[in-house]
Amino acid sequence: MNREMLMLVDAISREKNVERDVVFGAVESALAQATKKLHQGDVDIRVSVDRDSGDYETFRRWHVVPDEAGLQLPDQEILLFEAKEEMSDIEVGEYIEEAVDSVPIGRIGAMAAKQVILQKIRDAEREMLLNDFMSRGDKIFVGTVKRLDKGDIIVEAGRVEGRLRRSEMIAKENLRNGDRVRAMIMEVDLTLRGAPIILSRSAPEFMIELFRQEVPEIEQGLLEIKSCARDPGSRAKIAVLSHDKRVDPIGTCVGVRGTRVNAVTNELAGERVDIVLWSEDPAQFVIGALAPANVSSIVVDEEKHAMDVVVDEENLAIAIGRGGQNVRLASDLTGWKINIMDANESAQKQATETDASRKLFMEKLDVDEEIADILISEGFNSLEEVAYVPISEMLEIEAFDEDTINELRTRAKDALLTMEIAKEEGVETVSQNLRDLEGLDPELIPKLAEAGVHTRDDLADLAVDELTEITGHSADDAKALILKAREHWFAGQE
Repeated sequence: MNREMLMLVDAISREKNVERDVVFGAVESALAQATKKLHQGDVDIRVSVDRDSGDYETFRRWHVVPDEAGLQLPDQEILLFEAKEEMSDIEVGEYIEEAVDSVPIGRIGAMAAKQVILQKIRDAEREMLLNDFMSRGDKIFVGTVKRLDKGDIIVEAGRVEGRLRRSEMIAKENLRNGDRVRAMIMEVDLTLRGAPIILSRSAPEFMIELFRQEVPEIEQGLLEIKSCARDPGSRAKIAVLSHDKRVDPIGTCVGVRGTRVNAVTNELAGERVDIVLWSEDPAQFVIGALAPANVSSIVVDEEKHAMDVVVDEENLAIAIGRGGQNVRLASDLTGWKINIMDANESAQKQATETDASRKLFMEKLDVDEEIADILISEGFNSLEEVAYVPISEMLEIEAFDEDTINELRTRAKDALLTMEIAKEEGVETVSQNLRDLEGLDPELIPKLAEAGVHTRDDLADLAVDELTEITGHSADDAKALILKAREHWFAGQE
């Protein structure tokens, strides 16, 4: 039987073009599985086959774990102190082994053994093909549609398969068996049977890679795509930067008579692409990203990472786009929250903010309206600015002398200190059950306390828009936090 096993190993090795060691490993695995069936519990079995004679030995083994860890798998583990009683120099992570009776090959059953061995061989072949494919460094997977699998499309390239999930397809596309497909390789998941390469046609990275293939200047380092935002199959924006003043980034990406950008558009089911000039100046970048709309003015709020963009009535619909598409893509492209408004809305918002700043200064600094308006006109909007802006800048205000400035700074610092003390006292009223709520950022506690939210029930009673106003979070984040706070209401219910 040993000689027959060696002949079987050699035959499979030649037939499948894999190393003999791989086949021997499959044989050892088959023998180990058969042996495990003869023991009670989930034991760990190791089989060692002599590569020359075909003789084999079987061992039951225990993994050595730290004493303090305890036994998680009693049939497969042994504590360190017990292992040292058998082998004094053994360490954690090593194995204690005990020889057990080997199972005769005949008892495994020829078919069962062959199935296990061939499955191991197929796995080894699959891994070898996958490693060979990935070693080429391709970022785009090019293949043909082979079949549908639970809504996903399996794409075949040679003997390697990729999986294009429904969520990663372009909505208006209707791919059929035999169609040629190009998609971005996003990741490799070896736990997936058959098609471990995860693909995407909707990811921004796919468009970037398509442009890299169509525009040689990108590969040469003369141009760089800094960011990309997509509404797959409909519209996209990319931001480009030239590292060579002689190269026009937008014109180069468009190509002669639009050949380069059209090639990308045709690959993506007619997805229209706006090419935007990237700028280090965030405001200028946002203005370019909102094209073709013309911007009248822009106000940057770095603290909230947001911009108020003012456009005239004629450009309002263009700036927003159909269903908010243009402003949404511009926001994704630049990474800034963009608020589009007309001149009247801007003036109204500015008046509201001015009134709030005037009221703050008059109340906290104990000054009259005239002094508050002077501070506002000089660009001061918060107590922190009054207290900590370099005194040299404040001395440039002609309406104030040095004594007035020092007094204003002292009052501002005192007011900030008083407000901080009040905030800390308010935080102390927040219950421990709210503090312990999973997903609640500790930085939110002062904001919640200031808004009168002191318990988990208080938070659970809020509407989504109320919480977003308090915290500044997105509606989705606010909804998730409120639902978390309500969980205890339904505890124990089916």
